[in-house]
Amino acid sequence: MGITSFYFLCFFTVLLLVYYCIPRKCQWGFLLLCSVSYCLLAGQGALLIYPLVSVGACYTGAKLLAKTSAEAEKKRRGILILTILVNIGILFSLKYVNFLINTVDGIVYLFGGPDELVPGVDFLVPLGVSFYTFSLLGYVIDVYYGLAGPQENFGKLALYGLYFPNLISGPILKYREHAEQFFAPHDFDYRRVTQGLQRMVWGFFKKLVISERLGVLVNTVYGDYEGYPGAYIWVATVCYAFQLYTDFSGCMDIVLGLSQSLGIILPENFQTPFFAKSVAEYWRRWHITLGVWMKDYVFYPLLRSKLFTDLNRSFKKKFGKKRGKQYATFGAMFVLWLTVGVWHGGDWKFVIGSGLLHWFYIVMEELLAPPFARLNERLHIKENGRLLNGVRILRTFFLVCIGDLFFRAASVGDALAMLREAVRVWNPWVLVNGSLLQLGLDGIETAVTVFSLLLLWTVSLKQRKEPVRDCIAKRPLPLRWILWYALLFAVILLGYYGPGYSAAEFIYQGF
Repeated sequence: MGITSFYFLCFFTVLLLVYYCIPRKCQWGFLLLCSVSYCLLAGQGALLIYPLVSVGACYTGAKLLAKTSAEAEKKRRGILILTILVNIGILFSLKYVNFLINTVDGIVYLFGGPDELVPGVDFLVPLGVSFYTFSLLGYVIDVYYGLAGPQENFGKLALYGLYFPNLISGPILKYREHAEQFFAPHDFDYRRVTQGLQRMVWGFFKKLVISERLGVLVNTVYGDYEGYPGAYIWVATVCYAFQLYTDFSGCMDIVLGLSQSLGIILPENFQTPFFAKSVAEYWRRWHITLGVWMKDYVFYPLLRSKLFTDLNRSFKKKFGKKRGKQYATFGAMFVLWLTVGVWHGGDWKFVIGSGLLHWFYIVMEELLAPPFARLNERLHIKENGRLLNGVRILRTFFLVCIGDLFFRAASVGDALAMLREAVRVWNPWVLVNGSLLQLGLDGIETAVTVFSLLLLWTVSLKQRKEPVRDCIAKRPLPLRWILWYALLFAVILLGYYGPGYSAAEFIYQGF
Protein backbone atom coordinates (compact mmCIF):
# COMPACT_ATOMS: atom_id res chain seq x y z
CA MET A 1 0.00 0.00 0.00
CA GLY A 2 1.99 2.96 -1.30
CA ILE A 3 1.45 6.33 0.36
CA THR A 4 0.40 7.86 -2.96
CA SER A 5 -2.42 5.34 -3.39
CA PHE A 6 -6.15 5.88 -2.84
CA TYR A 7 -6.17 3.09 -0.25
CA PHE A 8 -3.53 4.88 1.81
CA LEU A 9 -5.58 8.10 1.76
CA CYS A 10 -8.54 6.11 3.08
CA PHE A 11 -6.30 4.52 5.73
CA PHE A 12 -4.97 7.92 6.81
CA THR A 13 -8.44 9.52 6.89
CA VAL A 14 -9.76 6.84 9.24
CA LEU A 15 -6.59 7.07 11.35
CA LEU A 16 -6.89 10.85 11.70
CA LEU A 17 -10.57 10.74 12.66
CA VAL A 18 -10.15 7.98 15.24
CA TYR A 19 -6.89 9.45 16.63
CA TYR A 20 -8.61 12.61 17.87
CA CYS A 21 -11.77 10.83 19.04
CA ILE A 22 -10.22 8.27 21.37
CA PRO A 23 -8.91 9.12 24.88
CA ARG A 24 -5.61 10.94 24.60
CA LYS A 25 -3.77 8.42 26.78
CA CYS A 26 -4.61 5.74 24.19
CA GLN A 27 -3.24 7.67 21.20
CA TRP A 28 0.25 6.18 21.27
CA GLY A 29 -1.15 2.64 21.47
CA PHE A 30 -3.48 3.37 18.57
CA LEU A 31 -0.50 4.63 16.51
CA LEU A 32 1.37 1.41 17.26
CA LEU A 33 -1.67 -0.59 16.14
CA CYS A 34 -1.88 1.50 12.95
CA SER A 35 1.83 0.98 12.28
CA VAL A 36 1.48 -2.79 12.59
CA SER A 37 -1.68 -2.66 10.44
CA TYR A 38 0.14 -0.67 7.77
CA CYS A 39 2.88 -3.30 7.59
CA LEU A 40 0.23 -6.03 7.27
CA LEU A 41 -1.67 -4.14 4.55
CA ALA A 42 1.61 -3.49 2.72
CA GLY A 43 2.30 -7.24 2.61
CA GLN A 44 5.02 -6.97 5.25
CA GLY A 45 3.35 -9.11 7.91
CA ALA A 46 5.89 -11.94 7.99
CA LEU A 47 8.74 -9.43 7.84
CA LEU A 48 7.65 -7.74 11.07
CA ILE A 49 9.86 -10.26 12.87
CA TYR A 50 12.98 -8.31 11.81
CA PRO A 51 12.10 -4.91 13.27
CA LEU A 52 10.61 -6.58 16.35
CA VAL A 53 13.88 -8.45 16.95
CA SER A 54 15.78 -5.17 16.56
CA VAL A 55 13.43 -3.43 19.00
CA GLY A 56 13.75 -6.34 21.43
CA ALA A 57 17.55 -6.30 21.25
CA CYS A 58 17.71 -2.55 21.83
CA TYR A 59 15.10 -2.68 24.61
CA THR A 60 17.04 -5.42 26.42
CA GLY A 61 20.42 -3.81 25.78
CA ALA A 62 19.31 -0.41 27.11
CA LYS A 63 17.77 -2.00 30.24
CA LEU A 64 20.98 -3.92 30.93
CA LEU A 65 23.07 -0.78 30.43
CA ALA A 66 20.92 1.10 32.92
CA LYS A 67 21.29 -1.66 35.52
CA THR A 68 25.08 -2.00 35.08
CA SER A 69 27.14 0.40 37.20
CA ALA A 70 29.41 2.93 35.54
CA GLU A 71 32.40 1.25 37.22
CA ALA A 72 31.82 -1.95 35.23
CA GLU A 73 32.84 -0.24 32.00
CA LYS A 74 34.06 -3.41 30.33
CA LYS A 75 30.69 -5.10 30.87
CA ARG A 76 28.78 -2.05 29.67
CA ARG A 77 30.89 -1.83 26.53
CA GLY A 78 30.29 -5.54 25.89
CA ILE A 79 26.51 -5.04 26.17
CA LEU A 80 26.67 -2.12 23.75
CA ILE A 81 28.80 -4.01 21.23
CA LEU A 82 26.56 -7.09 21.40
CA THR A 83 23.42 -4.97 20.84
CA ILE A 84 25.04 -3.21 17.89
CA LEU A 85 26.19 -6.51 16.40
CA VAL A 86 22.68 -7.99 16.58
CA ASN A 87 21.20 -5.02 14.72
CA ILE A 88 24.01 -4.66 12.20
CA GLY A 89 24.00 -8.43 11.71
CA ILE A 90 20.32 -8.35 10.70
CA LEU A 91 20.93 -5.36 8.43
CA PHE A 92 23.97 -7.00 6.83
CA SER A 93 22.19 -10.31 6.28
CA LEU A 94 19.24 -8.64 4.59
CA LYS A 95 21.05 -6.06 2.47
CA TYR A 96 24.73 -6.84 2.06
CA VAL A 97 25.30 -10.60 1.79
CA ASN A 98 24.83 -10.45 -1.98
CA PHE A 99 27.09 -7.39 -2.15
CA LEU A 100 29.87 -9.40 -0.50
CA ILE A 101 29.19 -12.44 -2.70
CA ASN A 102 29.17 -10.38 -5.91
CA THR A 103 32.36 -8.60 -4.95
CA VAL A 104 34.16 -11.89 -4.28
CA ASP A 105 32.79 -13.38 -7.52
CA GLY A 106 33.97 -10.32 -9.44
CA ILE A 107 37.50 -10.55 -8.03
CA VAL A 108 37.71 -14.29 -8.75
CA TYR A 109 36.44 -13.75 -12.32
CA LEU A 110 38.99 -10.95 -12.82
CA PHE A 111 41.78 -13.44 -12.09
CA GLY A 112 40.45 -16.08 -14.47
CA GLY A 113 38.01 -17.95 -12.26
CA PRO A 114 34.33 -18.78 -12.94
CA ASP A 115 31.92 -15.89 -13.31
CA GLU A 116 29.81 -17.17 -10.38
CA LEU A 117 31.87 -18.90 -7.74
CA VAL A 118 29.19 -18.47 -5.06
CA PRO A 119 25.50 -18.07 -6.00
CA GLY A 120 23.59 -15.16 -4.53
CA VAL A 121 20.77 -15.47 -2.02
CA ASP A 122 17.33 -13.86 -2.06
CA PHE A 123 15.92 -12.23 1.07
CA LEU A 124 12.69 -10.34 1.47
CA VAL A 125 13.65 -7.02 3.05
CA PRO A 126 11.32 -5.17 5.45
CA LEU A 127 10.36 -1.57 4.82
CA GLY A 128 12.84 1.03 6.02
CA VAL A 129 15.30 -1.46 7.51
CA SER A 130 18.21 1.01 7.32
CA PHE A 131 16.12 3.85 8.78
CA TYR A 132 14.72 2.04 11.81
CA THR A 133 18.03 0.25 12.48
CA PHE A 134 19.95 3.52 12.71
CA SER A 135 17.23 5.20 14.81
CA LEU A 136 17.24 2.30 17.28
CA LEU A 137 21.05 2.09 17.41
CA GLY A 138 21.21 5.80 18.17
CA TYR A 139 18.86 5.18 21.11
CA VAL A 140 21.08 2.47 22.62
CA ILE A 141 24.26 4.50 22.11
CA ASP A 142 22.63 7.50 23.80
CA VAL A 143 21.66 5.32 26.76
CA TYR A 144 25.24 4.05 26.96
CA TYR A 145 26.64 7.59 27.13
CA GLY A 146 23.95 8.74 29.55
CA LEU A 147 22.33 11.10 27.03
CA ALA A 148 18.96 9.33 27.29
CA GLY A 149 17.23 7.12 29.81
CA PRO A 150 16.06 3.60 28.96
CA GLN A 151 12.45 3.20 27.80
CA GLU A 152 10.62 1.03 30.33
CA ASN A 153 7.67 0.27 28.06
CA PHE A 154 8.44 -2.17 25.23
CA GLY A 155 5.37 -1.02 23.28
CA LYS A 156 6.52 2.60 23.31
CA LEU A 157 9.97 1.67 22.03
CA ALA A 158 8.26 -0.46 19.36
CA LEU A 159 6.23 2.59 18.28
CA TYR A 160 9.44 4.65 18.05
CA GLY A 161 11.02 1.97 15.85
CA LEU A 162 7.95 0.95 13.83
CA TYR A 163 6.19 4.31 13.34
CA PHE A 164 4.83 3.61 9.87
CA PRO A 165 5.41 6.95 8.08
CA ASN A 166 9.05 6.71 9.13
CA LEU A 167 9.46 3.26 7.60
CA ILE A 168 8.89 4.59 4.07
CA SER A 169 11.93 6.84 3.62
CA GLY A 170 12.89 8.12 7.05
CA PRO A 171 13.88 10.56 8.45
CA ILE A 172 16.38 8.99 10.85
CA LEU A 173 15.37 9.97 14.38
CA LYS A 174 17.20 10.75 17.60
CA TYR A 175 15.42 9.20 20.54
CA ARG A 176 16.44 11.90 23.01
CA GLU A 177 15.07 14.65 20.77
CA HIS A 178 11.99 13.16 19.12
CA ALA A 179 10.67 10.12 20.99
CA GLU A 180 8.61 11.70 23.79
CA GLN A 181 6.15 13.33 21.40
CA PHE A 182 5.13 9.85 20.14
CA PHE A 183 3.86 9.00 23.62
CA ALA A 184 2.51 12.41 24.67
CA PRO A 185 -1.23 13.16 24.37
CA HIS A 186 -2.25 15.51 21.55
CA ASP A 187 -5.34 17.68 21.38
CA PHE A 188 -6.92 18.54 18.05
CA ASP A 189 -5.48 21.78 16.69
CA TYR A 190 -7.09 23.10 13.50
CA ARG A 191 -4.07 25.11 12.36
CA ARG A 192 -1.62 22.27 12.96
CA VAL A 193 -3.80 19.73 11.15
CA THR A 194 -4.47 21.98 8.16
CA GLN A 195 -0.81 22.91 7.83
CA GLY A 196 0.07 19.23 7.90
CA LEU A 197 -2.46 18.47 5.16
CA GLN A 198 -1.17 21.40 3.10
CA ARG A 199 2.35 20.02 3.28
CA MET A 200 1.10 16.61 2.22
CA VAL A 201 -0.52 18.13 -0.89
CA TRP A 202 2.80 19.82 -1.76
CA GLY A 203 4.54 16.45 -1.38
CA PHE A 204 2.00 14.77 -3.68
CA PHE A 205 2.59 17.56 -6.23
CA LYS A 206 6.36 16.95 -6.18
CA LYS A 207 5.99 13.19 -6.52
CA LEU A 208 3.03 12.75 -8.88
CA VAL A 209 3.34 15.83 -11.08
CA ILE A 210 7.11 16.39 -11.29
CA SER A 211 9.03 13.26 -10.30
CA GLU A 212 6.87 10.77 -12.20
CA ARG A 213 7.14 12.83 -15.42
CA LEU A 214 10.89 13.27 -15.15
CA GLY A 215 11.16 9.52 -14.55
CA VAL A 216 9.73 8.83 -18.02
CA LEU A 217 12.53 10.78 -19.72
CA VAL A 218 15.24 9.43 -17.42
CA ASN A 219 14.17 5.80 -17.92
CA THR A 220 14.20 6.22 -21.70
CA VAL A 221 17.78 7.50 -21.86
CA TYR A 222 19.29 5.38 -19.08
CA GLY A 223 17.61 2.30 -20.53
CA ASP A 224 19.32 2.83 -23.91
CA TYR A 225 22.23 5.22 -23.39
CA GLU A 226 24.06 3.95 -26.47
CA GLY A 227 21.07 5.02 -28.56
CA TYR A 228 20.93 8.39 -26.79
CA PRO A 229 24.53 9.58 -26.39
CA GLY A 230 26.00 13.05 -25.86
CA ALA A 231 23.57 15.77 -24.83
CA TYR A 232 20.79 13.25 -24.22
CA ILE A 233 22.77 11.78 -21.31
CA TRP A 234 23.52 15.21 -19.83
CA VAL A 235 19.85 16.22 -20.03
CA ALA A 236 18.70 12.92 -18.52
CA THR A 237 21.26 13.21 -15.70
CA VAL A 238 20.12 16.73 -14.82
CA CYS A 239 16.52 15.53 -14.96
CA TYR A 240 17.40 12.63 -12.67
CA ALA A 241 18.89 15.02 -10.10
CA PHE A 242 15.54 16.81 -9.99
CA GLN A 243 13.61 13.53 -10.10
CA LEU A 244 15.54 12.22 -7.11
CA TYR A 245 15.05 15.46 -5.21
CA THR A 246 11.31 15.79 -5.91
CA ASP A 247 10.80 12.08 -5.16
CA PHE A 248 12.70 12.03 -1.86
CA SER A 249 11.74 15.49 -0.60
CA GLY A 250 8.15 14.91 -1.78
CA CYS A 251 8.03 11.78 0.34
CA MET A 252 9.41 13.76 3.28
CA ASP A 253 6.73 16.42 2.82
CA ILE A 254 4.02 13.75 2.94
CA VAL A 255 5.56 12.01 5.97
CA LEU A 256 6.28 15.23 7.89
CA GLY A 257 2.89 16.70 7.00
CA LEU A 258 1.06 13.53 8.06
CA SER A 259 2.98 13.49 11.35
CA GLN A 260 2.35 17.19 11.96
CA SER A 261 -1.38 16.60 11.60
CA LEU A 262 -1.03 14.04 14.43
CA GLY A 263 0.91 16.48 16.61
CA ILE A 264 4.29 14.82 15.94
CA ILE A 265 7.03 17.10 14.59
CA LEU A 266 9.73 15.12 12.78
CA PRO A 267 13.10 16.63 11.84
CA GLU A 268 13.55 18.30 8.46
CA ASN A 269 15.56 16.33 5.91
CA PHE A 270 16.09 18.99 3.21
CA GLN A 271 17.00 22.66 3.11
CA THR A 272 17.15 23.83 -0.53
CA PRO A 273 20.19 21.64 -1.36
CA PHE A 274 20.57 22.86 -4.96
CA PHE A 275 21.51 26.33 -3.67
CA ALA A 276 24.60 24.89 -1.96
CA LYS A 277 27.93 26.49 -2.93
CA SER A 278 30.04 23.43 -2.09
CA VAL A 279 29.58 19.67 -1.84
CA ALA A 280 30.10 19.82 1.92
CA GLU A 281 27.32 22.40 2.18
CA TYR A 282 25.14 20.31 -0.14
CA TRP A 283 25.30 17.41 2.31
CA ARG A 284 24.36 19.72 5.19
CA ARG A 285 21.21 20.47 3.20
CA TRP A 286 20.48 17.01 1.68
CA HIS A 287 19.29 14.04 3.76
CA ILE A 288 20.13 16.08 6.83
CA THR A 289 19.22 13.42 9.40
CA LEU A 290 21.55 10.86 7.82
CA GLY A 291 24.41 13.36 7.88
CA VAL A 292 23.76 14.27 11.52
CA TRP A 293 23.56 10.58 12.52
CA MET A 294 26.78 9.74 10.72
CA LYS A 295 28.66 12.65 12.31
CA ASP A 296 27.39 11.91 15.82
CA TYR A 297 27.77 8.13 15.81
CA VAL A 298 30.53 7.43 13.26
CA PHE A 299 32.71 10.47 12.50
CA TYR A 300 33.21 12.03 15.95
CA PRO A 301 33.72 8.67 17.74
CA LEU A 302 36.31 7.79 15.08
CA LEU A 303 38.20 11.04 15.65
CA ARG A 304 38.20 10.37 19.40
CA SER A 305 39.34 6.76 19.00
CA LYS A 306 42.87 5.70 19.92
CA LEU A 307 43.65 4.82 16.30
CA PHE A 308 42.91 8.30 15.00
CA THR A 309 44.35 10.19 17.96
CA ASP A 310 47.63 8.30 17.39
CA LEU A 311 47.34 8.96 13.65
CA ASN A 312 46.70 12.64 14.31
CA ARG A 313 49.76 12.87 16.56
CA SER A 314 51.92 11.08 14.00
CA PHE A 315 50.75 13.25 11.10
CA LYS A 316 51.31 16.46 13.08
CA LYS A 317 54.95 15.47 13.63
CA LYS A 318 55.43 14.63 9.96
CA PHE A 319 53.39 17.32 8.17
CA GLY A 320 53.01 20.06 10.76
CA LYS A 321 50.18 20.84 13.18
CA LYS A 322 47.60 22.21 10.74
CA ARG A 323 48.24 19.90 7.79
CA GLY A 324 48.65 16.81 10.00
CA LYS A 325 45.30 17.37 11.69
CA GLN A 326 43.70 17.88 8.28
CA TYR A 327 45.10 14.62 6.90
CA ALA A 328 43.91 12.64 9.95
CA THR A 329 40.46 14.17 9.51
CA PHE A 330 40.48 13.14 5.85
CA GLY A 331 41.13 9.56 6.98
CA ALA A 332 38.13 9.60 9.32
CA MET A 333 36.08 11.21 6.55
CA PHE A 334 36.99 8.32 4.24
CA VAL A 335 35.46 5.84 6.70
CA LEU A 336 32.46 8.14 7.11
CA TRP A 337 31.76 8.40 3.37
CA LEU A 338 32.40 4.70 2.81
CA THR A 339 29.72 4.06 5.44
CA VAL A 340 27.34 6.55 3.80
CA GLY A 341 27.83 4.83 0.43
CA VAL A 342 27.29 1.35 1.86
CA TRP A 343 24.19 2.57 3.75
CA HIS A 344 22.59 3.48 0.43
CA GLY A 345 22.76 -0.08 -0.85
CA GLY A 346 24.76 -3.23 -1.48
CA ASP A 347 26.30 -2.21 -4.79
CA TRP A 348 29.54 -0.47 -5.74
CA LYS A 349 27.59 2.13 -7.70
CA PHE A 350 26.14 3.36 -4.39
CA VAL A 351 29.49 3.16 -2.61
CA ILE A 352 31.00 5.38 -5.32
CA GLY A 353 28.07 7.59 -6.33
CA SER A 354 26.79 8.39 -2.83
CA GLY A 355 29.98 7.86 -0.87
CA LEU A 356 33.59 7.86 -1.98
CA LEU A 357 33.10 10.26 -4.89
CA HIS A 358 31.70 12.85 -2.49
CA TRP A 359 34.61 12.22 -0.10
CA PHE A 360 36.96 13.02 -2.98
CA TYR A 361 35.00 16.18 -3.82
CA ILE A 362 35.13 17.47 -0.24
CA VAL A 363 38.82 16.67 0.19
CA MET A 364 39.65 18.54 -3.03
CA GLU A 365 37.49 21.49 -1.94
CA GLU A 366 39.44 21.66 1.32
CA LEU A 367 42.84 21.41 -0.37
CA LEU A 368 42.07 23.82 -3.21
CA ALA A 369 40.27 26.46 -1.13
CA PRO A 370 43.42 28.43 -0.10
CA PRO A 371 44.96 28.71 -3.62
CA PHE A 372 41.57 29.69 -5.11
CA ALA A 373 41.12 32.31 -2.39
CA ARG A 374 44.52 33.79 -3.27
CA LEU A 375 43.65 33.72 -6.96
CA ASN A 376 40.36 35.54 -6.34
CA GLU A 377 42.21 38.15 -4.30
CA ARG A 378 44.72 38.77 -7.09
CA LEU A 379 41.97 39.03 -9.68
CA HIS A 380 39.96 41.32 -7.37
CA ILE A 381 36.99 38.96 -7.40
CA LYS A 382 34.66 39.59 -4.50
CA GLU A 383 34.70 36.50 -2.28
CA ASN A 384 30.94 36.39 -1.65
CA GLY A 385 29.82 38.19 -4.78
CA ARG A 386 26.77 37.01 -6.69
CA LEU A 387 28.74 35.99 -9.77
CA LEU A 388 31.24 33.83 -7.87
CA ASN A 389 28.52 32.28 -5.72
CA GLY A 390 26.50 31.52 -8.86
CA VAL A 391 29.51 29.75 -10.37
CA ARG A 392 29.99 27.79 -7.15
CA ILE A 393 26.34 26.70 -7.12
CA LEU A 394 26.55 25.51 -10.74
CA ARG A 395 29.85 23.71 -10.07
CA THR A 396 28.40 21.96 -7.04
CA PHE A 397 25.29 20.94 -8.97
CA PHE A 398 27.43 19.50 -11.78
CA LEU A 399 29.55 17.45 -9.34
CA VAL A 400 26.43 16.15 -7.60
CA CYS A 401 24.95 15.16 -10.99
CA ILE A 402 28.02 13.01 -11.71
CA GLY A 403 27.43 11.20 -8.42
CA ASP A 404 23.75 10.84 -9.27
CA LEU A 405 24.70 9.27 -12.60
CA PHE A 406 26.52 6.47 -10.75
CA PHE A 407 23.55 6.21 -8.35
CA ARG A 408 21.03 5.77 -11.19
CA ALA A 409 23.06 3.67 -13.64
CA ALA A 410 22.57 -0.10 -13.63
CA SER A 411 26.20 -0.66 -12.57
CA VAL A 412 29.55 1.05 -12.22
CA GLY A 413 30.48 -0.24 -15.68
CA ASP A 414 27.34 1.32 -17.18
CA ALA A 415 28.04 4.60 -15.37
CA LEU A 416 31.56 4.78 -16.83
CA ALA A 417 30.23 3.86 -20.28
CA MET A 418 27.60 6.61 -20.02
CA LEU A 419 30.24 9.17 -19.08
CA ARG A 420 32.27 8.07 -22.08
CA GLU A 421 29.27 8.38 -24.40
CA ALA A 422 28.37 11.74 -22.88
CA VAL A 423 31.72 13.31 -23.79
CA ARG A 424 32.43 11.32 -26.95
CA VAL A 425 29.40 12.51 -28.92
CA TRP A 426 28.88 16.21 -29.65
CA ASN A 427 25.22 16.82 -30.49
CA PRO A 428 24.00 20.01 -28.76
CA TRP A 429 21.46 20.61 -31.53
CA VAL A 430 19.17 17.98 -29.98
CA LEU A 431 18.42 20.57 -27.29
CA VAL A 432 16.61 22.82 -29.79
CA ASN A 433 15.47 20.67 -32.73
CA GLY A 434 12.67 18.84 -30.93
CA SER A 435 14.56 15.58 -30.41
CA LEU A 436 13.98 15.72 -26.65
CA LEU A 437 10.24 15.45 -27.31
CA GLN A 438 10.86 11.88 -28.52
CA LEU A 439 11.94 10.70 -25.07
CA GLY A 440 8.46 9.97 -23.74
CA LEU A 441 7.13 13.45 -22.96
CA ASP A 442 5.29 15.36 -25.71
CA GLY A 443 5.09 19.14 -25.92
CA ILE A 444 2.27 19.55 -23.41
CA GLU A 445 3.85 17.13 -20.93
CA THR A 446 7.18 18.93 -21.27
CA ALA A 447 5.49 22.30 -20.71
CA VAL A 448 3.78 20.98 -17.56
CA THR A 449 7.13 19.68 -16.28
CA VAL A 450 9.00 22.92 -16.98
CA PHE A 451 6.26 25.06 -15.40
CA SER A 452 6.18 22.77 -12.33
CA LEU A 453 9.95 23.00 -11.94
CA LEU A 454 9.75 26.80 -12.16
CA LEU A 455 7.11 26.75 -9.43
CA LEU A 456 9.36 24.51 -7.34
CA TRP A 457 12.28 26.90 -7.88
CA THR A 458 10.15 29.91 -6.90
CA VAL A 459 8.93 28.19 -3.73
CA SER A 460 12.51 27.16 -2.88
CA LEU A 461 13.72 30.75 -3.24
CA LYS A 462 10.92 31.95 -0.97
CA GLN A 463 11.56 29.14 1.49
CA ARG A 464 15.09 30.42 2.13
CA LYS A 465 13.63 33.56 3.73
CA GLU A 466 10.35 32.39 5.26
CA PRO A 467 8.28 29.18 5.44
CA VAL A 468 5.92 29.32 2.48
CA ARG A 469 2.94 28.04 4.47
CA ASP A 470 3.42 30.87 6.97
CA CYS A 471 3.63 33.35 4.10
CA ILE A 472 0.40 32.06 2.55
CA ALA A 473 -1.30 32.05 5.97
CA LYS A 474 -0.81 35.83 6.14
CA ARG A 475 -2.81 36.35 2.95
CA PRO A 476 -6.58 37.04 2.89
CA LEU A 477 -8.76 33.96 3.32
CA PRO A 478 -10.09 33.87 -0.29
CA LEU A 479 -6.54 34.01 -1.70
CA ARG A 480 -5.38 31.25 0.66
CA TRP A 481 -8.21 28.99 -0.47
CA ILE A 482 -7.51 29.73 -4.13
CA LEU A 483 -3.80 28.89 -3.78
CA TRP A 484 -4.28 25.62 -1.89
CA TYR A 485 -7.18 24.42 -4.04
CA ALA A 486 -5.20 25.30 -7.17
CA LEU A 487 -2.37 23.08 -5.91
CA LEU A 488 -4.80 20.30 -4.99
CA PHE A 489 -6.47 20.37 -8.39
CA ALA A 490 -3.06 20.45 -10.07
CA VAL A 491 -2.30 17.13 -8.35
CA ILE A 492 -5.72 15.71 -9.27
CA LEU A 493 -5.64 16.86 -12.90
CA LEU A 494 -1.92 16.60 -13.72
CA GLY A 495 -0.67 13.84 -11.42
CA TYR A 496 0.37 10.41 -12.72
CA TYR A 497 -1.96 7.96 -10.95
CA GLY A 498 -5.25 6.11 -11.33
CA PRO A 499 -6.46 2.84 -12.91
CA GLY A 500 -3.86 1.25 -15.16
CA TYR A 501 -1.06 3.34 -13.68
CA SER A 502 1.03 2.63 -10.64
CA ALA A 503 3.23 5.41 -9.37
CA ALA A 504 6.79 4.22 -8.89
CA GLU A 505 7.89 3.47 -5.34
CA PHE A 506 9.81 6.23 -3.67
CA ILE A 507 13.45 5.88 -4.65
CA TYR A 508 14.67 5.84 -1.05
CA GLN A 509 11.94 3.40 0.03
CA GLY A 510 14.30 0.52 -0.74
CA PHE A 511 16.79 1.71 1.86
